[in-house]
Amino acid sequence: MRAAVLTGFQAPMEIREVEIDDPGPGEVRVRIKASGVCGSDLKAIDGKSPVVREPPFILGHESAGVVESVGAGVTGLRPGDPVIIAMNGPCGRCRHCGAGRFHLCSGPARLQAIMGGAPRVRLDGRETRRFIGIGSFAEYAVVAETMCVKVGGDGADFAALALLACGVVTGVGAVLNVARVEPGSSVLVVGCGGVGLNVVQGAVLAGATTIVAADVAESKLKLAERFGATHTLLAADLPKQVGELVRGGADYAFDVTGVPGVLAQAFAATRQGGTTIMVGSPPAGRPVELDPGLLFASRRLMGTQGGDAAPHRDLPMLAGLYRRGRLDLDGLISERLPLDAVNDAVAHVREGAVARTVITF
Repeated sequence: MRAAVLTGFQAPMEIREVEIDDPGPGEVRVRIKASGVCGSDLKAIDGKSPVVREPPFILGHESAGVVESVGAGVTGLRPGDPVIIAMNGPCGRCRHCGAGRFHLCSGPARLQAIMGGAPRVRLDGRETRRFIGIGSFAEYAVVAETMCVKVGGDGADFAALALLACGVVTGVGAVLNVARVEPGSSVLVVGCGGVGLNVVQGAVLAGATTIVAADVAESKLKLAERFGATHTLLAADLPKQVGELVRGGADYAFDVTGVPGVLAQAFAATRQGGTTIMVGSPPAGRPVELDPGLLFASRRLMGTQGGDAAPHRDLPMLAGLYRRGRLDLDGLISERLPLDAVNDAVAHVREGAVARTVITF
């Protein structure tokens, strides 16, 4: 198959012919139809991802497609089924899965997938890892059956469905699963890229009545208004700016930037008893400095991993909201490009000129 292969950090990906295995027991091979370009892919290219140790690597993880073949023991899927490939395939047996915390699955297969998955692809005879065990910047992916969520059939827009796998479930999940925003609340969203826009959409779904979107790019603020923001701010002094809009500060703040100083500002922009969710991940080892006096006022700081999603519960729910017109996925797609243009897609994401670029096949 053809795949975009990262052969060196901070280098363009190369479109190469690679060999891919048939699915093993409990696995399926998916013909990729669409794969979004995510900030996590850019971190991997830059050598800043904790799960990409050394190239060569096939990136891409936000994806959807059609089951092409199944391995022994697969009972829930068959060739021709349209699926979203989830970022995690819970084992269902570890203590976290037993408690319903599927996003924290500690089963050995899940941990192996995070580090690139079982070797199913070879470049020039050399085993090549796949990002988060997926590697969807390629024509096919072999993944565990548990990572595939069956979705609507004929007429499915795979480019839209692919976004559910990462950007949408992370943003909406941060609101509904992690913060559990209450109707009538005030919400601050800092960083209005692909994930941040879905935090805005999640706040709308939760019934928040004041949704303040903050960014350093005015073009992104215009997008945030389209997705439901009631107020927008060119970010400077967030505690002061938010305090002028919402007396005492926001009930909930979501930092989607991954910048430690921005997280501290978002935290300080919440009211007494408010909650801040760290959606974007700061670089490993970078400290976050918070005024301890703010903690004494019962403010909370929480993190999230992929919106704390349970894929087989949350992805069908989000797909249903999309079909009923309550979740805008089409508006998130700024451009659709072929695999040969994957490096152009990466450049556009770096420039901040797009909400989401999707590679289509």
